Amino acid sequence: MIVGVGIDVVDVARFLATLDRAPRMIEKLFTPAERDVPPTSLAARFAAKEAMAKALGAPGTMRWHDATVLRVVGGPPVVEIRGTVARRAEDLGIDRFHISLSHDAGIASAVVVAERDLT
Repeated sequence: MIVGVGIDVVDVARFLATLDRAPRMIEKLFTPAERDVPPTSLAARFAAKEAMAKALGAPGTMRWHDATVLRVVGGPPVVEIRGTVARRAEDLGIDRFHISLSHDAGIASAVVVAERDLT
C-alpha cells in the first residue's frame, strides 16, 4: 500500500551557485557516501531528500544525514535510512521506498514512493 509520494525538482545551475557561495553546504546536506558524484547527480540527490521528506509528510524534525541516496550499478537508486528518517518511516509503517532520479536540460528531479505491506 502506498503511504506517501513526494516529488521535487532542482534548478541545477542555481543549486551549484548556492554550493559555490557556501561550500560547507555539501557537508551539511550529504553524507560522505553521497559526495563523490557529478554535480548534476548531487542536485538529484538533494531533490530525492526533499521528495522523501514530502513522502513522509514533511516533518521539520528530520536530519539531512539520516538518509543516504546510493547508486546501484544496473539498478534503481536505493536509500539507506537511520535516525530521524527511520523513526518517521517506522511511525508510518513504511517498509520500503522506491526512488527515481533524473537530470536533463538543467533540471534535476526525484520522485519517492513510500510503501508498506498490507498485513
